[in-house]
Amino acid sequence: MPNYAEYFAKKAYKPKYQIGDRVFGYYKKIPFIGSVGNDSLVSEIEGPRISVHLDLPMKIDQEIRRVIIVKHKDIKSKLVNYPDTKAR
Repeated sequence: MPNYAEYFAKKAYKPKYQIGDRVFGYYKKIPFIGSVGNDSLVSEIEGPRISVHLDLPMKIDQEIRRVIIVKHKDIKSKLVNYPDTKAR
């Protein structure tokens, strides 16, 4: 009989983004850039979701938001830092 560690390693949700990953996407047709706070699966019916801490606040329905909850389809790309390539 498998132990709990083996069971959850097999059955648990595997996140695509890690905490702190920089992402770009669209939320209600508004572009955003921010850092991933959490990539988790709350329920099988709803599916996975990602909390994003925004670089700039966003005003939606007369409410200013600094954190949004998005689906994977709302994120268009993961931002990558490239090393400085200036000639010295």
